[in-house]
Parts: sequence; structure tokens; C-alpha cells
Amino acid sequence: MHFHDNQRKVDYVLAYHYRKRGAHLGQGSPGHSLAVISNGETNKEHHAGGPGDIELGPLHALEEERREQREEFEHNLMAAGLELEKDLENKSQGSIFVRIHAPWQVLAREAEFLKIKVPTKKMYEIKAGGSIAKKFNAILQKLSSPLQPRVPEHSHNRMKNLSYPFSREKMYLYNIQEKDTFFDNATRSRIVHEILKRTACSRANNTMGINSLIANNIYEAAYPLHDGEYDSPGDDMNDRKLLYQEWARYGVFYKFQPIDLIRKYFGEKIGLYFAWLGLYTSFLIPSSVIGVIVFLYGCATIEEDIPSKEMCDQQNAFTMCPLCDKSCDYWNLSSACGTARASHLFDNPATVVFSIFMALWATMFLENWKRLQMRLGYFWDLTGIEEEEERAQEHSRPEYETKVREKMLKESDKSVVQKLETNMTETEDEDDEDKLTWKDRFPGYLMNFASILFMIALTFSIVFGVIVYRITTAAALSLNKATRSNVRVTVTATAVIINLVVILILDEIYGAVAKWLTKIEVPKTEQTFEERLILKAFLLKFVNAYSPIFYVAFFKGRFVGRPGSYVYVFDGYRMEECAPGGCLMELCIQLSIIMLGKQLIQNNIFEIGVPKLKKLFRKLKDETEPGEADPDHSKRPEQWDLDYSLEPYTGLTPEYMEMIIQFGFVTLFVASFPLAPVFALLNNVIEVRLDAKKFVTELRRPDAVRTKDIGIWFDILSGIGKFSVIINAFVIAVTSDFIPRLVYQYSYSHNGTLHGFVNHTLSFFNVSQLKEGTQPENSHFDQEVQFCRFKDYREPPWAPNPYEFSKQYWSVLSARLAFVIIFQNLVMFLSVLVDWMIPDIPTDISDQIKKEKSLLVDFFLKEEHEKLKLSEEPAQKSEGGGDQSRRSRAASSAPSNRSQPGSIASAGSQHTNV
Repeated sequence: MHFHDNQRKVDYVLAYHYRKRGAHLGQGSPGHSLAVISNGETNKEHHAGGPGDIELGPLHALEEERREQREEFEHNLMAAGLELEKDLENKSQGSIFVRIHAPWQVLAREAEFLKIKVPTKKMYEIKAGGSIAKKFNAILQKLSSPLQPRVPEHSHNRMKNLSYPFSREKMYLYNIQEKDTFFDNATRSRIVHEILKRTACSRANNTMGINSLIANNIYEAAYPLHDGEYDSPGDDMNDRKLLYQEWARYGVFYKFQPIDLIRKYFGEKIGLYFAWLGLYTSFLIPSSVIGVIVFLYGCATIEEDIPSKEMCDQQNAFTMCPLCDKSCDYWNLSSACGTARASHLFDNPATVVFSIFMALWATMFLENWKRLQMRLGYFWDLTGIEEEEERAQEHSRPEYETKVREKMLKESDKSVVQKLETNMTETEDEDDEDKLTWKDRFPGYLMNFASILFMIALTFSIVFGVIVYRITTAAALSLNKATRSNVRVTVTATAVIINLVVILILDEIYGAVAKWLTKIEVPKTEQTFEERLILKAFLLKFVNAYSPIFYVAFFKGRFVGRPGSYVYVFDGYRMEECAPGGCLMELCIQLSIIMLGKQLIQNNIFEIGVPKLKKLFRKLKDETEPGEADPDHSKRPEQWDLDYSLEPYTGLTPEYMEMIIQFGFVTLFVASFPLAPVFALLNNVIEVRLDAKKFVTELRRPDAVRTKDIGIWFDILSGIGKFSVIINAFVIAVTSDFIPRLVYQYSYSHNGTLHGFVNHTLSFFNVSQLKEGTQPENSHFDQEVQFCRFKDYREPPWAPNPYEFSKQYWSVLSARLAFVIIFQNLVMFLSVLVDWMIPDIPTDISDQIKKEKSLLVDFFLKEEHEKLKLSEEPAQKSEGGGDQSRRSRAASSAPSNRSQPGSIASAGSQHTNV
């Protein structure tokens, strides 16, 4: 964790790989294996030992150029006040680590520039509200004490330091006991990273910052160090080891997260992610309980469901029309008894209530997240960091700089007159010259638009291909007597598995495509790049994950036609129909398999297996790579070596995306699958610890990033919450039998019950009107069939307008549309009401913020007054002695200076004015 002097702390590490040709090995003695580069006296020693580096052999031209660029960049870092240390390149090839230390002067300067808030000497007590609230909080703390992680930052301390932006002129405000520990490791590395991002390198085409140098392969990696090993033996404790023991193990899944320690170690951005994930997981508990109650209600009332009883009653003997041409026979509706009974588990009145609850649940979750975000922002001193965010956005991306440079090179062939005209308006035109206009970005935008349309069309094509597979497989299986009885189950199961595999494959492809498309746009800043990448990836992955589900929910069985006038795909293949109990059961199966499959496979294979395989591959590569034996290899590896072998941190987008897609599964189609929150909860309990373990043990330490919210993800969550209201309204109205049952019960039933509902939903068809060649061959039906039944609201064959839509059809359709409108407006109104009733900022936090401002002003004035008193005391003493001497001199000289009274008076008055 320190330089080789064991005093200066390593705040950041730059790593690069070098290769020499014709090197003479063994020239460097062990005592000269270290080159200390700093802006102190040791800098001279480095230059004195420099020629020894050249004697090792000539470098390749590209390597020589990169070496010169590294030397210039490191020289510029030293000019910025940083201190550097690195090993000599005493082998033919290998990895070199440049250790960077920021001395106090640099930390103080940059902290003031970045306006980093630090604790002052003043502490105050945070009020817990009234006496009832205090007692309630005390009881909660006692009850939840076994669930609390044993970390110092998680203790319920009611005292808080006043924070104020760091200023070198106001050092007396802060409680600086030791300068080496005043800024924690995350803040120190953040300060060094800011310097690295803005340091230029003229040899590398005036590239700005370490990110550009890494993109050009001048350096391989740049990262802050972890606080030691997480599994080291002994009692020596560091923050990383503490996080591993109390947070990043599956054995502590029941404990709360140490959010304050996570924020301290990884920064505010990652801290907010885990706080959001923890709140989302805890909110899934009540929705899971109610979802299980709804499911159990369906199980308890299955014997009382009149429509399923009528379907299962063999005495009714509803003779149904064939499901396919020629090979399919007539069949009894009672043979679909199992499907009808299973559909009732999810298609019952309780699911409507549950859908309304889940819409309000989504609103309450978002409102509570806003409150928690404000609370964390208060405790983490994130209020008023807009300027800091704007400053962070000013750093241009390497690709943007390259594009601007290419544009300027193209425009450098202007005539001399044009150049003179440009120089005359240098202040205006230079800025425009460096920026990419819409004309420059138009090809990228066009490619984005065309590619996204192509990807969405590809997804729809694959869904259509699976539909064709279902239709053809069902027709093929119907030809065989042995497989005819299980056609629907076989086709549904295999089609869902195909959909799942395709979704998982396309997810990875679409993630890479979205990144490539965003790079083509050439966004200027990292934040813009991240937002555009998130939007593209979400759009593509949303369409990919939900398009098969949307098909089953809203399109399957809607375009079948009727007996005698079926709709055919290609030649002779009829469009597939829903099961006799409706499509809701199949929707439930599709949703559950895709949701569970995505969670299990992505968690177990992609998030656990792939990183381990990468680590193993990199280890094997390092072992098989040719090179000299390292004399220090037998020693204990340094922390920068250990961290270099870890996976680089690539951002939070994959973690957020996985949870957002899951949030869609939980909210969008919850009317068809009330157990979705249960499976989401079980997954998230593992996901929290899985992500924690990944961050603590498998990834290099990320740069600490300050941010006050979760950014564009909140807007996406809010959009999904509103969209879920509409989707659930249509699922209940269109996919389920809830509305047809209500219409029958209150408009057509003779006794106000559902007796006769099944017969009401089945229309008659005269089998003599079947098209030639579509009649069942070798029918084994017991009796001669004159009329068969099919599920639809159509006029009977003996009506004046046979097979036209009946009055019942239009009644049900109008009731469905009315339900959608009423449900949507009712739930939206309740959501707005909940939003209005729950304030975004908790009352106690708003009061504490006001109190903190007034306390800060009082503390500031008090400290200024104390400083002024201390500075005035020696001045008063000196002024007092000066007045006495002046009076004695004036008294002694008064008789002799009577001829010049004005000068004495003026001197006296001048002294008085002073």
C-alpha cells in the first residue's frame, strides 16, 4: 500500500507492458531495480541512473514512441505535484507499475478546486422526532440488532459533523489531526484520477487524460488500490476485509447492507446502486406475500369455480370442432378439464385486485426511493454538487478528441484567405471548429436509426419463426396417434425453451451492438455516452425479452378465423389457437420460464462462471508467456500485482439493466403471474451478495464517483411503472375471462350466477359447411356429428346472418374497452394521490438541512471571530506600546516645534484615523 520507503501511500497505479529487442540482461544490480521519480531530491537520482536503461538495448520504433509518450505524461504528472515510483525495465519484457502518491499540498489544492466537502470541528445532534418516534426507533433497533452488520459506520450515531467545502484559507475550520489520514483512500484516489484525466500529452497528438492514453495502448490500465487482501489471515482489519465478512458472503444474506461503508469504500455512485437494490428487494417482500395469498386463493376456490366445473362435466358433452384439418377429429370439451382448472389459479377476481395493488406498489417504491435518496444525500453531503457534476462532464472522451482532430486535419487544406478570416474571429470560430456539428454526426445517427430498426425487425422475425415452428410442429404431431394427446404441452414447452435460448443469445449481441452504435455517435462526455448507451440497450433488450410474451398475451388466437373460414399461414397451416381455458395459462408458463431461466442462467453462468473462466485464462496466459524468471517472484506479491490480476470495472449498466428487466417482469404482466414477485425476491437475495462478492473480490477497485441520484434509470423505472398500468388493464380485459364472466353474470344469466357461462361462450357450426378436404378422416367419434362448437361470439347457422359477430360479442368488446379506460384512470389517479401524499423530501431531513445551514453560519462566524481576536491581541499590544512612545516623544518635542503646530495636529489626526 506504500512506496518502498513505507511512508508515502500509493494513491493510484498505472500499468503498462513493455518489450525490448536485443536486451543485455543482468546489468542492473538488485539495489538499482527501483527508479523513484518525484519532484523532490530523488528526481536527480532517477536521471543519474537513466542511461543504464538505454544500455539494455534498442527499442522497437513503436515501443520507443510509446516510451517517450509515457515519459512526457509522467513528467507532466510530476509538474502537477504528484510523486511517482516505478521499477526499472530490467528484463526483455514484462509489466511495469507506476505508483502515484499525492502529497498534502496537491490534495489540499485539488480538494479546494473540486469543492470536496469535508467534516468541520462542529458536531451536532440529529433529532429523532417526538418521544413516540424515539421509543419506536429504539424498539426497532433492539429487534433488528441481529440483522445489523457489525461495522462501525453502521452504528446508529445521532451525532453528525458539519461539512464545508475544503479551503486552504480556512484550515482552522477543519479537525485536521493527521494530514495523511484526513482524506480517506477513496477521496485521495479520486483526486489523483481527476489530475490524470486532465493531464495532457503533446507527443500523443495532444491527447487529454489517461483514458486517451489507455485507448491508444500507451498504458494498459489505471486503477486505485484495494485496502489490502480480503482473506488475509490474522486480526488486522481493513475496510475491504470488513466488507467481505459482513456483506460479500452468502452466509450473511439475512443482514442489512452496510451502505455507509460501501459508499466510503466504493464511492457514492456504487453506494446508491446497492441502496436502491436493497430497497427494491425489501419492497418485494410485501408484494410476494400478497402474491402468494392471491395464488392460494385461486387454489382454495378451484372447486367452487362454476365454469371449470361445467367444462369438466362429461354429461354436458360439448362436441368441439377439429383443431386441425384432416388428421384431427372432433373432441369433447371435458378433455381439457386440467387446463381449465389450472387457469383458475391465475384467472380469478383476486388477480384484478393484485394488479391494482402492484401499480400502487410501483408508485410507492419510487416515492420511497426518492425519500431514501434525499436522506442518503443529506448524510453523505451530496447536496449542491451540480457544479462538480458539470466539471466532471467537461472531460472529453478519447474517441471524440480523435474525431475532432480528424475533422481539423481535413479542414487544414483551406486557402490562406479562409485561414486569415478564421484567425480574425479566433475567439468565436475556434470553439465551433473543435465541436462536431449535426452534419458530422448525421452518418452516425442514420446508422443508429437503421440498425435499431433492423434489430427490432430481427426480433419480430424470430418471434414469427417460433410461431411457424409451433404451427408446423403441432400439425406434424397431430398426424401421429401416439403424440396427438400431448401436442399442446409439447409445442408450448419446446417453443418457450427456444424463446429463452434466443433471448439469452440476443441479449449479449444487443449489448455489444448498442455499445458499437453509441460509439458511432461520438458523444462528447462519458455521461452522455452512458445515457445514450443505456437507452439503446434498454430498448433492444426490452423488445427482445417481452416480444414473445406480448404475442401470447395479445395476439395469439385473435386471428384464427372460424370453422369453414380459417386463416392459414403459408399453405395448409392454420394459425394457432388458445387453449379452451384461454391464453392466460400459456402466458403464465411463458412468463415464468423466461423469467426464471434468465435469472438462473445469467446469474450462474454469465455472472459467476464467465468471470472465473476469464481469470483462469489470464492466469494460464501469464504462466505460459515467455520471459525471464522474476527474482522477486518468491516474495509475497504486492497489492498492485494482486489488483492487476483482477477484472477491470466496466460500470453499473449490466447490473441495473438486469434489475430493470426483472422489474418489468414483476409489474408488466403481474395479472397473469402473481408469483413473479416471489421469484424476483429469491433471486435478489442472492443477487445482492453476488454483486457484493464480485465488487469486493473479483473486480479492481472502481474510481469513487460522486453523484446525487441514479440518473436515467429512475426515468426508465417510472416509465415502466406507468406502462404496467396499461398492460395489466389489457391483460385483464383481453387475455383473461374476467370481463366475459362479468358481462354474462349481470346481463345474460337467469339467476345471477355463472351457470351456463361455458355454453354461452361457445358458438355453433354446421359441419356440412366445412371446406372440401378439411373434414376429419376416419372419425372415431361415438355419434354422428351435425353441429360442432367453437369458442367465439357468433350467430348460429340457423340465424339470418350466420357466423356474423353476435350482440354478445359487441357487448363484451364494449365492456372490455370500458374496463381498460376505468382501470387505467382509477389506478393512475390513485398513483398520483400516493405520489402527492408522500413528500419527496422527508420532513425531518428538510428540517435538519435548514438547521445545518444556520449552524454552519453560526459556526463560521464564531470561528472567524475567534481568529480575529487572536490576530488582534498581539496587534493591540504593539499598538499600545507605540502610543505611549509617541505621546512621550510628542510631549518632549512640543516646546521646540511650536512654529509647526499644523504638522503635529495632522499627525495626531492621522493616528486617530488609523
